[in-house]
Formats: sequence, C-alpha cells, structure tokens
Amino acid sequence: MAFAFLFPGQGSQSLKMMDGFADLPVVQHTFEEASDTLSLDLWAMLQADSADAINATVNTQPIMLAAGYAAYLAWQELNGKQPALVAGHSLGEYTALVAAGALPFAEAVKLVRLRAEAMQAAVPAGVGAMAAILGLADEDIRAACAEAAQGEVAEAVNFNSPGQVVIAGHKAAVERAMALCKARGAKRALPLPVSVPSHCALMRPAAERLGEALKDVHLNAPAIPVLHNADVASYGDAAQIRDALTRQLYMPVRWTETIQQLAADGVTLMAECGPGKVLAGLAKRIDGNVKCLALTDRAALEAAREQLA
Repeated sequence: MAFAFLFPGQGSQSLKMMDGFADLPVVQHTFEEASDTLSLDLWAMLQADSADAINATVNTQPIMLAAGYAAYLAWQELNGKQPALVAGHSLGEYTALVAAGALPFAEAVKLVRLRAEAMQAAVPAGVGAMAAILGLADEDIRAACAEAAQGEVAEAVNFNSPGQVVIAGHKAAVERAMALCKARGAKRALPLPVSVPSHCALMRPAAERLGEALKDVHLNAPAIPVLHNADVASYGDAAQIRDALTRQLYMPVRWTETIQQLAADGVTLMAECGPGKVLAGLAKRIDGNVKCLALTDRAALEAAREQLA
C-alpha cells in the first residue's frame, strides 16, 4: 500500500511536544545536532515554563524542522515502511526535503534559521498581518482581497482546505479584506497572532536573501518525490528545487491541491510526521476518502508501523 508522509510547519509547536518520543535516542541526537549547529538548546526551549521562546519564529522554524525529522528517523529506526511521496506545509517542505535525502539536515537547520530572520526583517513589526477566513469560496476570498488592496498587499496565501483559507498582507488591507469576506458570506474572519505576513508579496525581499543563501547549499536529487507548495509538483534538479523554495516565500501554500494530487496518484493513506494533528485534520476535510494518521509519539509510530506492515 503506497502512503505519504506530511510534515507540519509553524503553528503546530507546543511545550513538551516531543516528550512522547523522549525515550528514543535518535530523537535526542537529532535535537542535539540542531542545537549544536545553532549554538542554542532547542530541547530546553520545549521544556520551559513559557512558550515565548518556541513561538519566536527564529526558534520555531528550526524546532519544527528538528521535530519532524526526528520523528521520521524514529520511524526508520522502528523499521517503518518508506513513503512513496512526501510533502510539507510551508516550513514543513524543508523537513520533507531532508527526509527525502535532498537537503542535509545541518544545512537545513541553518537555512530555516536564516529564512526566519529574513522573513522577520522583511516587514517591520505591526506593518503586516494574517487572518483566517472560514466558510467562503476561494474565488470570493481572492476577489475580496483584490478589492481590499487599494495599492497595498492583500492576498490569499494558505489554501489549507475547502472553506479554510489564510490571507496576508499589509495590516490595514487585511482588515479591509476581512470585512469584505464577511460581507460576502464568510462564517468567520479571524486575525492570527503572527509577527510575519507569510507567503505574500511582502516576502519578496526575504525570498531574495534566501535565494542567495540557497546558491551555496548543496542539494541532491530526492530519493523520494517531494511535492512542493508553490507548484504542487516534484523536482529532481537542484536548480528547480532552489527556485521552488525561493518562490515559496511569496507564493501561496496550495495545500488543498497537494492532498488532492496525492489522492489522484493513488495515495489515500497518509501520516503526519511530527507533533500535532493539524495536517491530519485538514486531509480529512479535503478528501473524505483519505485516511491520515497522526504520528504524535512513539506509540503512534508503532501502531502505524503495524498497520502498514
């Protein structure tokens, strides 16, 4: 039975989220490698009393990369079956590339830290915003954003599932778009507590900085096909992968289409690899025929291994 691994991005982090994997040495080793690479103790951040450190995007991105990859290595150590395809939501695309053997882990850790710094530097605090629009068709959201822009940026940036789309851009333009979405029949329009308006045109300066850094990163042809966010396509050429990662910063995350493409390829069993169940929930809403397991701890890994044996 062909199955795919899905790797989560920012928003799935929580304190002590890796405790269910803590008895697996490979998980500790993975976090140690990431921590040594950055001269930061990422595991200690997860054990803290406050979530402030893990919610700072410069820490969140390497933490989620390490978490997803550690869970994947734990799956391999437990003799889990190799996935036919992998994909990651936003930041999770980097984890997917590491799991596929295209991007060395230590290089990825440094790259996502730089990515986070570039994103934060691209838009001053308070200038940008993001909001979730629930219960409105994609075309209506796009139309509302176009009307709300008024010379600023307001764009649909995360197509997470039918009826769940995130918009981003200048704060005032996003607020106008929220009101227009409500007027068009949206059930809810919720501002998101983020410091960076990801995946919109405001991220182009960050993409340029990331693109320069990617020139110095050695990429291999993926051993497992990776579906990229920007194109819902997989690439074997290093230049194409660099381009897809650069464009990903200012182009929408086409997650609904990603799950639909996996299903069209005959992959109806998937597993969210890492802490949290966000992607598992989205997959079920996108396609009722898809089953997505959530590999949130060692017990879940072992249960999934038995199911796929």
